[in-house]
Amino acid sequence: MDKHKELDYRYLRMATIWSENSYCVRRKVGALIVKDKMIISDGYNGTPTGFENVCEDENNVSKPYVLHAEANAITKIARSSNNSDGATLYVTDSPCIECSKLIIQAGIKRVVYMREYRLSDGVDLLKRAGIVVEHMPLDEEEA
Repeated sequence: MDKHKELDYRYLRMATIWSENSYCVRRKVGALIVKDKMIISDGYNGTPTGFENVCEDENNVSKPYVLHAEANAITKIARSSNNSDGATLYVTDSPCIECSKLIIQAGIKRVVYMREYRLSDGVDLLKRAGIVVEHMPLDEEEA
């Protein structure tokens, strides 16, 4: 395996580990934004700052105000001195349409993800915007 792919898998494994910080029960998602081989932001899915750490309602449906991992990572950059122009986003699950819009607007140029989501509209939008999208599944041993 070439060095570039090795690095991609390493960052995906790190995103998987980061997803463990999520309080969500149904699905734990982690994201890292990397620029010039430096992690400039990270995120996992969960409730906004100051809210209780409960992502699902009594019917096990995600609450409407739960933030996705990508949105958390992108908004964290907005509060820092970094910017994500030309960066790569590593995320455990393929982005939804809403997160894809944020990814495009944040200037991220490449998205690498592990697991396919049931809807592909987010990935389709990223590709339409000229963003390089790579699906790189991890085996259980690799994760």
